[in-house]
Amino acid sequence: MVARIIIGLVVVGIAAVVAVGFERRRAATGAPVRDPFRVPRQLHRSDFDRPDAPWLVALFSSTVCEGCVAMHDKVLAVASPEVVAVDLSFQAEREIHERYEISGVPMVLIADADGVVQRAFIGAVSATDLWAALAAARDPSLDISHGLDALM
Repeated sequence: MVARIIIGLVVVGIAAVVAVGFERRRAATGAPVRDPFRVPRQLHRSDFDRPDAPWLVALFSSTVCEGCVAMHDKVLAVASPEVVAVDLSFQAEREIHERYEISGVPMVLIADADGVVQRAFIGAVSATDLWAALAAARDPSLDISHGLDALM
């Protein structure tokens, strides 16, 4: 009985060492990191409210997504005369989700007057990071790169 336990522990230990070795080798080869969700790079401003506004903050969401519910108020809070903020739930705006091939929610896109996506977040983001990303998109001279690891 004790011998079987010892053999089992040795086998588990060897498996762990092999797994760590494979992971280190993969990391050392520089294998590309792939994003599981595609982010649109261009939006047609006519697809959204107030297409004449200089900036668009679009939240792609779902009514069954807890993280999306948390993002709703954060996104709508950035609305101003220069910034249109919209929440596009999959259930209400399925066609637009499909048009832009949205595969993960919540997804927040910050686009300029031409519809070029300047910043993007996939997953929930803090209000501070959202406001900072919008400020940086509007004024590229701002240096906000520290602390925004989810920022595109």
